[in-house]
Amino acid sequence: MATFLYKLGRFAFRRRRFVALIWVALLAVAGVGAATASPPANDNFSIPGTEAQKAFDLLEQRSPGGNPQGATARVVFHAPGGEKMTDKANKAAVEKTVRELKSGSDEVASVADPYKTGAVSKNGDTAYILTSYKVSAMELHDKTRDALKEAGQEARDSGLTVEIGGDALEQMPETGATEVIGIAISAVVLLITFGSLVAAGLPLLTAIIGVGIGISSITALATTLGLSSTTSTLAMMIGLAVGIDYALFIVSRYRAELAEGQEREEAAGRAVGTAGSAVVFAGLTVVIALAGLAVVNIPVLSKMGFAAAGTVVIAVLIAISLIPALLGFAGNKVVSRKARKAAKAAKAAEATEQGAEGQAGQAGQAGQAQGEEKPNAGTRWARFVLRRPVVVLLVGVLGLGAAALPAASLELGLPDDGSQPTDTTKRKAYDLISDGFGPGMNGPLMVIVDAKGSDDPKGAAEQVRKTIHDVDGVAAVSKPQFINKDGDTATLTVISKYKPSSVDTEDVVHHIRDKAASLKAGTGAEVLVTGQTAMNIDISQKLNDALLPYLGLVVGLAFLLLMVVFRSLLVPLKAALGFLLSVVAALGAVVAVFQWGWGGSLFNVEEPGPIMSMMPIFMIGVVFGLAMDYEVFLVTRMREAYVHGERPGQAVVTGFKHGARVVTAAAIIMISVFAGFIGSSESMVKMIGFGLAIAVFFDAFIVRMAIVPAVLALLGKSAWWLPRWLDKALPNVDVEGDGLRKQLGSDPEAGRDERNARDARDSGADLTRV
Repeated sequence: MATFLYKLGRFAFRRRRFVALIWVALLAVAGVGAATASPPANDNFSIPGTEAQKAFDLLEQRSPGGNPQGATARVVFHAPGGEKMTDKANKAAVEKTVRELKSGSDEVASVADPYKTGAVSKNGDTAYILTSYKVSAMELHDKTRDALKEAGQEARDSGLTVEIGGDALEQMPETGATEVIGIAISAVVLLITFGSLVAAGLPLLTAIIGVGIGISSITALATTLGLSSTTSTLAMMIGLAVGIDYALFIVSRYRAELAEGQEREEAAGRAVGTAGSAVVFAGLTVVIALAGLAVVNIPVLSKMGFAAAGTVVIAVLIAISLIPALLGFAGNKVVSRKARKAAKAAKAAEATEQGAEGQAGQAGQAGQAQGEEKPNAGTRWARFVLRRPVVVLLVGVLGLGAAALPAASLELGLPDDGSQPTDTTKRKAYDLISDGFGPGMNGPLMVIVDAKGSDDPKGAAEQVRKTIHDVDGVAAVSKPQFINKDGDTATLTVISKYKPSSVDTEDVVHHIRDKAASLKAGTGAEVLVTGQTAMNIDISQKLNDALLPYLGLVVGLAFLLLMVVFRSLLVPLKAALGFLLSVVAALGAVVAVFQWGWGGSLFNVEEPGPIMSMMPIFMIGVVFGLAMDYEVFLVTRMREAYVHGERPGQAVVTGFKHGARVVTAAAIIMISVFAGFIGSSESMVKMIGFGLAIAVFFDAFIVRMAIVPAVLALLGKSAWWLPRWLDKALPNVDVEGDGLRKQLGSDPEAGRDERNARDARDSGADLTRV
């Protein structure tokens, strides 16, 4: 692997114009394909294998003209003190709003007059218009949303309070500003890390090119592969993250090779052969994690995972080919100005060696002093950990364990409008509905009665209504409404006594479903519970059931991959256990803030509640990939030093000397990018941003920077142990570049020194002393 990538790096450096032209052409082709492609597929959300989805499918089959998954909106009216919504003037204002909604858009399917449907509260001060649309919320045109927002303006002018709720106002979150902020912070961190505008700009440029190709390809293939408009969301986030990371590591290794005196082309080849090998295997772990989302069997989630995995593959290919090509164009400007001045001074000093003997002696002393390199922060930290490994390990594990404790009370669900900021119209509409009609009215359940096998469909439907009415937690049940000509399929609207996202409402759904078997036996009718609230409950259950299989898949495959990379059993095991510790600690922090409300005001959490059901599996997929990135880049350098003759303890120091600064920069970039989403008004986006940011912080700075070196210090030589039979069975991918080193022909003196070091190491020398 290392030898092949070394040759690829040198080729790309020499033929840089050709390589750069290929990538520019690919970007252009993808861009043209995206510009000329048909609009993306509909965002119809399906959950195969769930009762809610089965009910939706039945409705579409029996009543083809309807769209049970179409968007809905509630325009809520509240009369001022002393007035009623049944007053003549107020009633006229509401009825005019009904007419405005009906004529406002061709996408409107139905508008329910509250005075005909009974949507007026018992005390008469609140009423709402229920509007249904022919398409889903994500497919609504802006013109339709504008008409909805403008509805009821005259009612407002007359003194009524008018608020709008429902999913019709939902749109894809605007993330452009946060991406710009993330890129800006990344640029600053890269500039501080490299001290060169050119070196800092290369990772940003290549990451943007990679994301551009990936997103354009997704758009171009959307119709062919059935990809929705939301598929590219995860691909963009992960593409930027890994694109910057991978380029950062290769550019950093290239600069290190230059500092050791290598020629530019040779330095590019060695950088790609060593750091590039780590990039390839780090990318494979991310691809495994993202592609593994297919285990959940939610089509939208699977497509998002595959699309993001494809973007990661592009990022890897760019890192090992376009980066060395651009390094060829950059010349010496990839090195900081300070380093260039030092190199010139060194050449000048070398030229004066022909001078007087005294001057030569002084120059030699100066060179010797200059050669005594001052330990950097990574070296000092590694030596500290090696002196106190038990203390560092205990502090790290206990600290993350304490942070993980709240995860034991994790409650999963999908947030409703009650979690919106209190100053939004959706939250105000939610509160008005709760006060006027009860919290359950914000998330009514739909019960489908399939009486095709019943001798008396009407009687069966009425029996279902009576049975559901007696279920604990049910506030009201509507009369059966038959939806087809055959009169064998009916719908009932069930109102819970509790808010949609509560555990109590989930219990109500389960109680109704428990009655289904006895109802079918007694009436011959099949009873199915669906609706947005029931769908959310089914999604949460499906994700919860898939959590352990998904975790086992990604951790198991990554363990095998890391075993091949590090030629060790304990290092991959330590990597997997460290990841589990960091991700559980991050979930604990999310529970503490978003479910318990700790520090909620700091993060603008309006209403603590259940954690988004997709959060755990999403965090596992994304954070696992990034965590393994840091593990591979940091520990590969340690493995490389160990294989080339250093003692285990010194190898840890060497790994931190060369990798700590770069890993720290990469982690800060990721934390900054994810933290930018915490300011979003959308609770789901806010939760994702916080969860990913804190997870990367825990994993990069506590697990990889503290627990990993402490464990390696305690394990010593045994950390790199692998049974001989397994060593022969595993393929040799040469990530540490040992085969490359031999091919390049190390000088005999260096080879003898390396063999002597290995002999001393194997004979029982102190394995942890630096």
